[in-house]
Amino acid sequence: MHIMFNNPLVYVVEYSGLEAVEVIDKRVGRGALIRDDAAKRFREELKALVDHEVDHEVGAEAFDAFMVPWEALLTQPAIYH
Repeated sequence: MHIMFNNPLVYVVEYSGLEAVEVIDKRVGRGALIRDDAAKRFREELKALVDHEVDHEVGAEAFDAFMVPWEALLTQPAIYH
């Protein structure tokens, strides 16, 4: 397990042995486990976003635009321990 990304909007954990990422949208309290090719695509797109915003923190608007195609997958309630 590797924390790939964590900001006030989203939390992303990478499970390399499973070829999966877990995405938790903190704004709505929902998440999903994304696997295989979709996980690879998510990682690549997230890396491109972060690399593009390398000089400063990724803004809320840029991140909202990034999350739009993934929001439909975020159906599981996120429960914190």
